[in-house]
Amino acid sequence: MSFNIGSQQGNINNVSGDQTIHGGQHGTFHDASQDPGELIARLREALDRTALSPDDAATVRNEMAGLSTAVTSTPADHPDAADRLARITHILTAAGALSVAAEPVTGTLVALAQWLGSLGVPVLRALGQ
Repeated sequence: MSFNIGSQQGNINNVSGDQTIHGGQHGTFHDASQDPGELIARLREALDRTALSPDDAATVRNEMAGLSTAVTSTPADHPDAADRLARITHILTAAGALSVAAEPVTGTLVALAQWLGSLGVPVLRALGQ
């Protein structure tokens, strides 16, 4: 038996046998084709509203500057962008900022990680995606 599953969006559950979901199923679709420069601008805005210690805020600003440079260089430096995005995610996670900031920051981190493709997988895993 084989399955040919085409392009899908939304909540996808490939299961063998029966599946029962209690309490509904929810998800957020993030378009990986979005302009990474726009995503960085959106992340910067969300981070400006996120409470961080002065040291963490300075480190995140530095990493964001490097991320912006990596993404906008020609060609984009995907490995450097992935490393910087992972460091930003680690700082925000350690500071507890992701549990407080929720969707504006997390959603944009996910979108940037998806833009990076396989290089973004560690960030997606860190975010529980």
